[in-house]
Amino acid sequence: MSLATTPLQSAATGSPLAVAGTFASLALFLSITAHVAARNVLGDVPVKYAFVVGPIPAAVAVVFTAFELNSFVAIFLAVGLDGVAVKYLYGQSNRLSAYVTFVHVVVSIILGAVLFGLLLLLSSAPG
Repeated sequence: MSLATTPLQSAATGSPLAVAGTFASLALFLSITAHVAARNVLGDVPVKYAFVVGPIPAAVAVVFTAFELNSFVAIFLAVGLDGVAVKYLYGQSNRLSAYVTFVHVVVSIILGAVLFGLLLLLSSAPG
């Protein structure tokens, strides 16, 4: 008896509408987590900056996935561009911008894991 395994994602395929929907939902998610991170570190900040920060790493993720490029390079590029965007939009020092970016990464990972866990739990519920 052999068990067949399949990767979570074998190739980047899909219609342009699916790619646009993926980008939009990821950009919205990252914008929300960017605002949560900025508010926790900097205090009261305008939400409009978060809607500029969020699409940047989302675009990197979608482009690198669509062209099947190295995902480790994508992670470093997305985090780096996120930090640059935070620095210039919020007008903070390099150190504080790096801290906001770090908190943004942590909040995104935690919230993403929780949402994925809820989705997995709901999908395995008896019908």
